[in-house]
Amino acid sequence: MMNHSDYILWLDQVGMSDIASVGGKNASLGEMIGNLARAGVKVPGGFATTTHAYREFLETNNLDDRVNALLAGLDVDDVEALAATGKQIRSLLLAAPLPDGLLKAVTQGYEKLVNDIGEHISFAVRSSATAEDLADASFAGQQETLLNVHGIENLIDAIRRVFASLYNDRAIAYRVHHGFRHDQVFLSAGVQRMVRSDQGASGVVFTLDTESGFREVVFITSAYGLGETVVQGAVNPDEFIVYKRNLETGLPAILSRRLGAKAIEMIYSDGQTGQATEIRSVSPERSQRFSLPDEQIESLARQAVIIEQHYNRPMDIEWALDGTDGQIYIVQARPETVKSLAGQSIEQFRLSERSRVLVQGRAIGQKIGQGKARVILGAAQMSEVQPGDVLVTDMTDPDWEPIMKRAAAIVTNRGGRTCHAAIVARELGIPAVVGCGHATEHINNDQEVTISCAEGDAGFVYEGLLPFQRLASEVESLPGLPVKMMLNIGNPSQAFTFAHLPNNGVGLARLEFIVNNSIGVHPKALLGFDTLPDDLQAVIRKRMAGYSDPVSFYVEKLVEGIATLAAAFHPNPVIVRLSDFKSNEYANLIAGDRFEPHEENPMIGFRGTSRYLADSFRDCFELECRALRKVRDAMGLANIEVMVPFCRTLEEAQQITELLAANGLKRGSNGLRLIMMCEIPSNAVLAEEFLEYFDGFSIGSNDMTQLVLGLDRDSGLVAHLFDERNLAVKRLLKMAIDACHKQGKYVGICGQAPSDYPDFARWLVEQGISSLSLNQDTIVDTWLYLAGKE
Repeated sequence: MMNHSDYILWLDQVGMSDIASVGGKNASLGEMIGNLARAGVKVPGGFATTTHAYREFLETNNLDDRVNALLAGLDVDDVEALAATGKQIRSLLLAAPLPDGLLKAVTQGYEKLVNDIGEHISFAVRSSATAEDLADASFAGQQETLLNVHGIENLIDAIRRVFASLYNDRAIAYRVHHGFRHDQVFLSAGVQRMVRSDQGASGVVFTLDTESGFREVVFITSAYGLGETVVQGAVNPDEFIVYKRNLETGLPAILSRRLGAKAIEMIYSDGQTGQATEIRSVSPERSQRFSLPDEQIESLARQAVIIEQHYNRPMDIEWALDGTDGQIYIVQARPETVKSLAGQSIEQFRLSERSRVLVQGRAIGQKIGQGKARVILGAAQMSEVQPGDVLVTDMTDPDWEPIMKRAAAIVTNRGGRTCHAAIVARELGIPAVVGCGHATEHINNDQEVTISCAEGDAGFVYEGLLPFQRLASEVESLPGLPVKMMLNIGNPSQAFTFAHLPNNGVGLARLEFIVNNSIGVHPKALLGFDTLPDDLQAVIRKRMAGYSDPVSFYVEKLVEGIATLAAAFHPNPVIVRLSDFKSNEYANLIAGDRFEPHEENPMIGFRGTSRYLADSFRDCFELECRALRKVRDAMGLANIEVMVPFCRTLEEAQQITELLAANGLKRGSNGLRLIMMCEIPSNAVLAEEFLEYFDGFSIGSNDMTQLVLGLDRDSGLVAHLFDERNLAVKRLLKMAIDACHKQGKYVGICGQAPSDYPDFARWLVEQGISSLSLNQDTIVDTWLYLAGKE
């Protein structure tokens, strides 16, 4: 005689040892309920039908042989045959009744939940396969999830639909491609109380950075309403990166925030459409706010870290914020199966030239791909995609997977870094640019395009087939050197990737890169926002959406960029150079032409220390100091060091160190080192005197060469004379190096020359330089060259 436990098991009764009975997803939910609830991880309760119940469903309806016969000899790469066979099998399962024992057990489980929670309860009914959520095969999204299910009849129908979804087209193809026998994979339906995220928010968490595999951060996506829009890629969500070390120490932990468009949300239906859920537009006011406040971002990240620690591996987690009780719940957790399994070799791609940008979006995959664009506007066109095409579409879902593997790259209008297209692209090892907005309108069918995801967070679709380089490096065992090897980094969004390279820290991080790319507005315009004309205010408001006021926007964006660099390379030093825009470059920022003078030669004009000390710019400089102070002191990332550029005189050296100290950046306080760019002949000639104010030099060989040889490095007419290896330049550099040695202070170089000329790098090492800071694409080769192993 059968017991109810043969047909259903309560989630708090199961764990990871019960995958054979309730599948991977439900076993994981039970594991968290049983082991992590006291640690603060909240999982909605419910029950799971057993795989025994599923097998009995097939047997009592004589479905086994009929299904196997239909699948025999099926070519899953024939999209039309796959669709026809899948539809026929699903029709058989949907028409079959559930066994009496299962019906009785489900009814009693339903009645218990109603008694415990109330008649208003609705359910999420999720599929959970026995070959799902494994460490080396995710099967994510292969079967059905049904939301906002009300009443026992609808619940029974939902369970039947989940059973039938084991034979969705994408599930059939996935099993074949991954070597699983169809008749050895069984299904369980998980029945959980619905979290009211229709009134809150939801999304996906990864306990590593999805693009680089960097494991010291938690990556969160979030949008309003039910989470299906984020998972499917129907919405461009907010994105947050949280630093695990600061979660542990209780310090502010959010490294970056990226505001998503969040144009739509999925909510409960009012019942008039006959559907359980519906899509509605999000008002512009709500879409321009972050969908989670900082305290909930950090709370969610803590739950994710607890889950990761329990499973002892990186995790892919779905979450939901209940808008009625204000609590965050975990609704799924599975092993991350792409970046956590990647090898140790480093592969880098670099475009040799660029062309017109057709569209841009979020970069997935850090690679470059190219081919003819295949613009697909609906599933009926899927068979048009040929091997090597670039798939261009609005969004993808798991039904598209059989043809996605043909593509050289993927481009979508909608979606974020955790959407379906992004996940599949990573699994396939191809680049994707998602969330482009209007890619299907701006890219023509059969147009030749190049997709670049090798330039940071932003991915670009370029016109034409552009030449590019692929560089592969094995970095497991490099020989020791008598000099520290550091990196030059402009873009913080590439920091996690470059942190995998062999390095001793960052010798040059350019603050102006953050200003230019993440802010884009002249700081004077933000300080005097209320005085700007209405049309300019509107442009800036769009830029600063999600932040409380213009000045906070400027400071927080600087904080995010600096903190990301600091966390990526912690505990190694990260030397941040204060902004070194020239007046013509500042003028190119939004509203910049209102505040900048016209100079005939801005290269040697109003820049560097002279600008910081000027009354007209000092309030802008103080914002930079505020950001650096927050990262070092409030966030505890004291591996940030400060570098002062273009300091012409000893009087300026004294004044700038005093101004920094007045703004909370006093030399020696909290271990702060102040470094001076040695890039003007006066810096080398008076090296010992300048060093009275600084803890060392970082040589800027570009400007030093320009000023020693008296030529404009931006002029093509005299470019052939520009060579950092000129004897006059070398003599001044040796003077600076010797002065640092005499006083026992740091001396490095962050100019371009060592990256371009390995022989120049060797000469610097022979002079006893402390560190070489190189571009990421040359550090391994230069390292080997200096070790005599080139």
